[in-house]
Amino acid sequence: MEIVVLDAHRKQCQELCSMIEKRHYHAIPMNSLLKMENYIKGNTCTAVIMDIDTVSVDNRTIRELTIQNPGVYFFCLSRDKFHPELKDAICYHIYACLNKPVDPDELFYLLKSVYENGKDEAKIKNHQDV
Repeated sequence: MEIVVLDAHRKQCQELCSMIEKRHYHAIPMNSLLKMENYIKGNTCTAVIMDIDTVSVDNRTIRELTIQNPGVYFFCLSRDKFHPELKDAICYHIYACLNKPVDPDELFYLLKSVYENGKDEAKIKNHQDV
């Protein structure tokens, strides 16, 4: 499973990628929204973890990302518990919001659920094709 980590702070990004890699997931570090958008268009990425404390996003941006990439699960990461400016995106387009510092148990539970959900969707699709 390939996971893109979007964080403008390179050290933080690398630390999260290292944590993810230790659990045998493939983590791709990204430091800009534009690079991330271009990357996920041409690759089979399963999830994107965006640090919204370091990368400026709004409801419209997140909405467009999720519509253009329907098979990708989007996560937000922040020190703040409330983001009223992202209310719509969080309600309708974000799979989960994680608090910093990241709780590894929470993160890997969510990634496992994404993986399991993807397997279930593949089974359903395969049965429909028969």
